[in-house]
Amino acid sequence: MTRDPRYDILFEPVRIGPHVARNRFYQVPHCNGMGYRDASALAAMRGMKAEGGWAVVCTEMVEIHHGADVSPYVELRLWSDDDIPMLARIAEKVHEHSSLAGIELCHSGYTANNLWSREVPIAASPMPTGSSYNDPVQARGMDKEDIRNLRRAHRAAALRSKQAGFDLVYVYAGHGLGIFQHFLSRATNFRTDEYGGSLENRARLLREVIEDTKDAVGDTCAVPVRIAMHEFQGSAGLEPAEVEDAIAMMAELPDLWDLSLSDWSKDSQTSRFSEEGFQEPYIKGVKKLTTKPVVGVGRYTSPDTMVRVIKQGIMDMIGAARPSIADPYLPNKIAEGRLDDIRECIGCNICVTNDFTMTPLRCTQNPSMGEEWRRGWHPEKIAPKKADAHVLIIGAGPAGLEAGRALGQRGLQVTIADKASEAGGRVAKECRLPGLAAWSRVRDWRLQQISRMPNVALYLESEMTPEAIAEVGADHVLLASGSSWLRDGTGRHFFSSIAIAANSDVLTPDDLMAGLRPKSRDVVIYDDDHYYMGGVLAELLRKEDYAVTLVTPAALASNFTKTSLEQKAIQKRLLGLGVRIEANKAVSAIAAEHVTTQCTFTMDETRLPTASVVLVTARKPHDALFHRLSAQGIACTRAGDCYGPATIAAAVHAGRKFAEYFGSPEPDHLDQPFRREVTALS
Repeated sequence: MTRDPRYDILFEPVRIGPHVARNRFYQVPHCNGMGYRDASALAAMRGMKAEGGWAVVCTEMVEIHHGADVSPYVELRLWSDDDIPMLARIAEKVHEHSSLAGIELCHSGYTANNLWSREVPIAASPMPTGSSYNDPVQARGMDKEDIRNLRRAHRAAALRSKQAGFDLVYVYAGHGLGIFQHFLSRATNFRTDEYGGSLENRARLLREVIEDTKDAVGDTCAVPVRIAMHEFQGSAGLEPAEVEDAIAMMAELPDLWDLSLSDWSKDSQTSRFSEEGFQEPYIKGVKKLTTKPVVGVGRYTSPDTMVRVIKQGIMDMIGAARPSIADPYLPNKIAEGRLDDIRECIGCNICVTNDFTMTPLRCTQNPSMGEEWRRGWHPEKIAPKKADAHVLIIGAGPAGLEAGRALGQRGLQVTIADKASEAGGRVAKECRLPGLAAWSRVRDWRLQQISRMPNVALYLESEMTPEAIAEVGADHVLLASGSSWLRDGTGRHFFSSIAIAANSDVLTPDDLMAGLRPKSRDVVIYDDDHYYMGGVLAELLRKEDYAVTLVTPAALASNFTKTSLEQKAIQKRLLGLGVRIEANKAVSAIAAEHVTTQCTFTMDETRLPTASVVLVTARKPHDALFHRLSAQGIACTRAGDCYGPATIAAAVHAGRKFAEYFGSPEPDHLDQPFRREVTALS
């Protein structure tokens, strides 16, 4: 295949200071949950982006000093010369594929609580620190000596970055996480000296640090600035017009402007709440202010949209974090005319959850993400089969489709059978819920890949009994038959079933996704799952004019979505729709005309009138057939929700894992199935 000439503009070189990027694809800095703890895994992941065609590949935020400690989050550190070799490995991996390596130096100001270093946090002005845990810590306001020391620390980190081999050395003033943004914004800068008050004064430190960095490393390194265009606080904080004024003051000083929104939840909005290119209204005015390259993000996956934003002068380079995670080879696929092969980001933010859980990066679409070094997985390649075999996969959901696709790529004969009339399993159902349409890409991409494989056959409306399985004559059976939601109240709060009257109208998410609806217009949704499902179903029923009360043992609706940056948007939407939220309460019993709720603290019980209840609690694996086959001595394995109900990302990963190791000897239970980096004693 050859590249469509329409996309030639995306492959034009772009000068960034003393360097030239070979195309317009720019992987902006993004977190990954690995940081200083998993150096080799992180370097391999960044190197894979370069291999896939991203001309610029950047690190995540890198702490420049022990007083910039963002523990417990696992980011990168450049506190001393001891950190240089680890960072140099990242730059080396990026350079192996002729890409430019960028490093995002960061002091997080009042959002760096210094929990590990135990230093007193600093800020533009005295204020409580900001963290997900509401740590009882306050930051002291910086005096002139502190400002001088901050500049010295940033300069030292820039010089170490140059020594480590980086081509771009950032000055970071974005996402509400960079201290230079805190100085720039009147929301966090209440100073009355030359660093406070007017915009020129509030921008003074940013200008000084850009000049310091250019002076220190500008001979061989480009100096980009990442800046927040909007804080969404009205005139109390930064708004695009004022940020544009600040950029105009320093228009030609940095070598590139990297534009973002603040806070992070605004910058990395999910597909549930935004479309591709959602940041364009906030960044479209910057390009006319500077001759330097402008980079922006917006979850771009369409090459036509990318071409549009370049031609319209909105940006010079296509910035991406999440699309580069979903498909590290996105640039190469466009270059080679393989648009159908692009694994489009679904905007679910499962990647973001790993920063909050301090665990290695993962992706719903790309199960190899975070496994490049640990397991040796590649997003595009997989080891060929070791011997001929026929694998029967029962279930065409995310685990089954990924297993079938990967096994087919290995060259094995694969039969996929599903009793449903359409493929996709839970994805086919969930993508029809409000805001989740993009999730269909998980199914559609795999079906498209499988359709090209003559060695993979898919049969729908096929109920697989032991007798039918015997007729297929496969060498191995993979059960990827999913799970179903329980209707007895079993969940995280109550580990066993609750009292439910026989004449109660009790439904599950499966019922609603199948088209059933509550008998009463007054509905209680009991959410003890805490991810997206309870909130989505509340939105669904409320938009159908049901009166909805969402009851949850957590303090917030869809509590886990704090880690996917959605919780505030979800709760705002539910409240705006008129959904009543009863937090810190568990449904302990269900009668025909009411539910009994129990306070999670006092255990006091209250009756809540309702005639219909939707239970979003726990799921039961569909594993009965597995146990029947095992008892008959038939070689079989479980994967995905059939083995352990979890996220769609976990199911896709399970499918890939089965395909990777099929045909290899079963490892001993005590053997570690992946590599880890063990800390050397000093």
